[in-house]
Amino acid sequence: MHGTGRRIRKATSAEGAGESGLAKLIELHALNSFGDMLITVALASTIFFSVPTGEARGRVGLYLLITMAPFAVLAPVIGPLLDRLPHGRRAAMAMSMLVRAVLAWTMAGTVVGGGLALYPEALGVLVASKAYGVVRSVVVPRLLPSRLSLVKANSRVTLAGLLATMVAAGVGGLLHLIGPGWPLRGAFLVFVIGTLMAFHLPHKVDSAKGEQRAVLHAEVHGATAAGAPPAGDAAAPKPPKASLRTVGPSVILALRAMSALRWLVGFLVMFLAFLLREEPIGGLKPTVALGLVALAAGTGNALGSVLGSWLRTRGPERTVTAMLLLATCATAAAAFWYGVVTVIVVAAAAGVAASLGKLALDALIQRDVPEAVRTSAFARSETLLQLSWVAGGAVGIVLPLNGVLGLSLAAAVVGLVLLWTIRSLFRVGLRRRPAAARVA
Repeated sequence: MHGTGRRIRKATSAEGAGESGLAKLIELHALNSFGDMLITVALASTIFFSVPTGEARGRVGLYLLITMAPFAVLAPVIGPLLDRLPHGRRAAMAMSMLVRAVLAWTMAGTVVGGGLALYPEALGVLVASKAYGVVRSVVVPRLLPSRLSLVKANSRVTLAGLLATMVAAGVGGLLHLIGPGWPLRGAFLVFVIGTLMAFHLPHKVDSAKGEQRAVLHAEVHGATAAGAPPAGDAAAPKPPKASLRTVGPSVILALRAMSALRWLVGFLVMFLAFLLREEPIGGLKPTVALGLVALAAGTGNALGSVLGSWLRTRGPERTVTAMLLLATCATAAAAFWYGVVTVIVVAAAAGVAASLGKLALDALIQRDVPEAVRTSAFARSETLLQLSWVAGGAVGIVLPLNGVLGLSLAAAVVGLVLLWTIRSLFRVGLRRRPAAARVA
């Protein structure tokens, strides 16, 4: 174990990540993903696998209603609220861990019966987890080593979380064999450790020097990329409040495309979970079919993160458009030739597209958003993407369990956004000003 720990620390600290403090964030995020997966295993075993399909669908629908609907109201508040706490980011991350630790311990006593008390507790876990995700996106630029790009740093953080999730799935399954509450007790221990680790992040995480709050908007105002008056012009008008109005439409293009991809991921998670349980494909058992799809999605996610660390994202607009095209083609193929192979392919394609597309969006924010509002932009964009996942999941739970119908609808939605994105891509290519200098 000591040797394994040393190898993990060496990997996370490579290329200056150890000196900048990014390695500590990578390890904290891996711990966060591990704990979240343990809670997911416990909830899935109670709400989804322990009852017949019809009842399970009702339970998951109730879960969405009680947890996702309030979250849809709370999520837009998370970003602006965290903007007002720039000097307390370590405390915010620690608090999100501590809240989940307390709720996991409480849920361990209520998960057996699966009563209504479980749902508000799950809502608290969801909100705390998403708040952590927003803060983590904001913190990464503060810990960026000089030898790493933001895209590569984010890919490392994401890959660490994915690997931890895979390990946690196996551990959670073993703990569930002991009892339904044991994965939650394990999550309690993980989040307690995470609470302490959050305070070991470097102090510069809480620095807000030069930052302002950003407002997402597609309009472009003025002739200066950062919205500032020309240097030396005393008669220039007072610069507007820092916002994404002044950085051009490229970030909005990527946000729109990534929202569609996150919608697709949320839809596939909910829709395929029930579809494959009710109507297994290829003569496979429901658990085997679900396992293959989950493995394909996880592998695709990891592959997207690895590609993100290898690729030079010189054209992130084209990258995110290509990922949207990949998802559309895979979903349409699965609708036309519905079967075990195409369903696995669409799960893998959605994983790759969502992962690499998010890295392309990060690159655009790094390139086009001034440093004064960059961290705020990460918070706002992350909240929007989380809401898109919620919307996709809601559609997936209410749609009739027909594979061709569901995948056709998904292909149509993603295809329409693809056409919109291609149209915007031509406009951006014609009108976009020279890219701002890379600061991070």
